[in-house]
Amino acid sequence: MAQSSVFHRDLNAELPVIVSGDGSYLIDDTGRRYLDACGGAAVSCIGHSNAKVREAIKAQVDTLAFAHTGSFTNQPAEDLAAHLVARAPKGTGAGRVMYLGSGSEAMEAVLKLARQYCIEKSEPERQHIIARKPSYHGNTLGALATGGHAGRRAPFAPLLINVNHIDAPYPYRLQQDGESETDFALRMASLLDAEITRLGAETVMAFVAEPVVGASLGTQPAPKGYWARIREICDKRGVLLIADEVMSGMGRTGTTYALEQEGIAADLTTMAKGLGAGYQPIAAVLAAQKVVDVVKAGSGKLWNGHTYMSHAIATAGALAVQQVIEEENLLANVMTRGAQLKAGLGAAFGQHPNVGDIRGRGLFWTIELVADWATKAPFDPLDGIAMKVGAAAKARGVMTYPSQGCVDGVKGDHVLLAPMYTATEAEIDLIVQTLAAAVADVLEA
Repeated sequence: MAQSSVFHRDLNAELPVIVSGDGSYLIDDTGRRYLDACGGAAVSCIGHSNAKVREAIKAQVDTLAFAHTGSFTNQPAEDLAAHLVARAPKGTGAGRVMYLGSGSEAMEAVLKLARQYCIEKSEPERQHIIARKPSYHGNTLGALATGGHAGRRAPFAPLLINVNHIDAPYPYRLQQDGESETDFALRMASLLDAEITRLGAETVMAFVAEPVVGASLGTQPAPKGYWARIREICDKRGVLLIADEVMSGMGRTGTTYALEQEGIAADLTTMAKGLGAGYQPIAAVLAAQKVVDVVKAGSGKLWNGHTYMSHAIATAGALAVQQVIEEENLLANVMTRGAQLKAGLGAAFGQHPNVGDIRGRGLFWTIELVADWATKAPFDPLDGIAMKVGAAAKARGVMTYPSQGCVDGVKGDHVLLAPMYTATEAEIDLIVQTLAAAVADVLEA
């Protein structure tokens, strides 16, 4: 292959050239097939060759691509927004949807909207953001500042706004011996109340968190009762609750919105990856009616605009994705195959001396790799164990999502799985078998 002019993530890597997709598989220019068990960071959720989505995009290309939202709207954008609002968690109210091009853009937009809400509500002193660590909320400067992943933040630290962080619930390392799930949930939620008090409740704008922590912690759900208590604290203190569902939402954990399973609604919700399933770049922010009402009664205008908001082709494609998920009852398959994946990982790794934890929900699962099972000691990050496991799985034809930093932002290896909502029983079995072989390739070599 000739020298590339693309500024790739790794300038020293020889990357396969993918030329087509077939269901859960990607196919390169040599004809080799790769089972996509991670969806390219939980993006491609309904396969790489869905005919209905392709046709919807082609049809939209033939009618309208772009009309600037400063002067116009378009039907695909209106229809997708209506679809998303109608399925929002109870407590959202009518709500409205704003479109962006990526999850990072969505986080930037949601922070600006939260600030606008406070100003329009005559509470301009509210400026502090509280988020969690570890967490990842995107790669633009505002999103990176909000994220609590030390390794990703470090090179850009001088450029980041100040964001306050509390610990995310991480039972494997933070739950105390003899502590019940309920007590653990309440103890972790109390960290938010304490941080609000420290900063001064009248100065806190928003609390930002992933309902199921994604790449930074490895598909970690919250303990039962945590989110209900968080909602109570935010309501009591007048703080906006922002749910980052970029990775865990749009069906990935078994319901359209991840917070549905917690019995609460956020004030603002970001979504992206499973929204368009990779067929077009798209993200969105869902604003609850209480936020919309304040803005409408104030300036009546959105202070944050982007050129490609409500792009007709992107919204037409995303609407088709959501219709496929619903019409083909794929969320039921997420739960069925998710239960199979959980059981398979438990059978393969439940007694493994270098797998400390198996965690997840729906079709969103992770194994955490440790140097010592008894002490939970992580591997030296310089050994790159998770990355080596990911490479070994790729060599065997299965794509996973390896990552580091779940312990402290630097240490802690884990491998994340996010198979297609359309995954078959045989594909789940192959994913587990290949991951087990890849771990053996690396740790038993």
